[in-house]
Amino acid sequence: MAICTGCSLLCQDIEADVSDGRLSKAKNLCRKGHGHFQASFSERTFPMIGGKQVDLNQAIARAAEILRSAKSPLLLGWSNSTLEAQRVGISLAEKLGATIDDTSTFCQDSLMESILSGNLPSSTLDDVRNYADTSIFWGADPSNSHPRHLSRFSYYPRGEKRQKSYEEERTCLVVDVRMSATAALCKENLYRVSPGGDAEFIEAIISVLEGKIPRVGDKKKMIELGGLLKKTEWGAIFPGPGLVYSLQGNMEILERLLARLNEITVFKVVPMVGHFNTRGFYELLREKTGHVNRVSFKGGEIAHGPEQSVMTAAKSCDAALIVGSDPLSSLPFGTAQALARLPLIAIDPHRSLTTDAAEVVIPSAISGLEAGGTAVRTDGVKIEFEPIIEAGIPADEQILKRIMEAI
Repeated sequence: MAICTGCSLLCQDIEADVSDGRLSKAKNLCRKGHGHFQASFSERTFPMIGGKQVDLNQAIARAAEILRSAKSPLLLGWSNSTLEAQRVGISLAEKLGATIDDTSTFCQDSLMESILSGNLPSSTLDDVRNYADTSIFWGADPSNSHPRHLSRFSYYPRGEKRQKSYEEERTCLVVDVRMSATAALCKENLYRVSPGGDAEFIEAIISVLEGKIPRVGDKKKMIELGGLLKKTEWGAIFPGPGLVYSLQGNMEILERLLARLNEITVFKVVPMVGHFNTRGFYELLREKTGHVNRVSFKGGEIAHGPEQSVMTAAKSCDAALIVGSDPLSSLPFGTAQALARLPLIAIDPHRSLTTDAAEVVIPSAISGLEAGGTAVRTDGVKIEFEPIIEAGIPADEQILKRIMEAI
């Protein structure tokens, strides 16, 4: 069996057939996983300097030269790299006195900080499958972001204590600003909130749990929700970017809700991070520095704060190493524009707007397909994987080690 690195679920039941050194067939993939595997055949990168194809050794030497000359380099990306590569990347940042940040610096970091610090109770997805009778998708749409989430873990599967599954024993709820594909499955259990209104909605739930009349929302429906939560035997909340954005990094109110729920029953929080090893980077950097992202090693000191985020650092750094990410496409225009003006080094298997703008492009193997390693699933479970095909392309870890040696 192979591992799919198309998202942070890291599905382990992929049946892959290889013919003449190429992937010819793969079973059990969702549409997102299928697209990920198909990508191995399209828009691959080549070693380049200044838009001209060169030898790999030349590209690595030029990358090392740029980073060695930089006074305030930025190392960005990491969520699509293995733990092994991330570990080397953190060491490289420390050696250079660089700022290091990941692609979710304005997304899930505050939630993950709260989970990893123990302020929010969490669990594995396997426990969700075995015990959960209530699943709440809050600001998340797994039908599109993690297509096998409901079928493998949270709604459809028959678990150890949930043999009758969704037919009789599981309830699915969605809290969102809109009707999503997941909300369509939950039918009457969609609770709409206005954009930015999640904190008010949480306060209303806490009021109902304490036997008070809620001040906001449909009072009757909120009281029904409170009754459902109280009857839950084992519940799971899956917060997505929608909730985290709405709370603007303030997890205290969510922590209060979980504390109140766990006085009544059992409720856990399992994050919905996107890229396959986002959580791995959080855990490694936190172990090293005490912070999940936005860290500077300048002057041999560890600094953390908004000024170390890519949003700010992009405007003050003088070179950037981008690993497995396309920030010029995904970041706000001002930040992307600031990055585009820098000498960029892009380590990536695929062509993107960022590789097109980069001074140096270094091709890398696709983790899980052409390179093995270790990753951390969205729920904190470590998953090891072997390459499915041998492509003869260096992995991120090997490239980063060579850059370190050259520096």
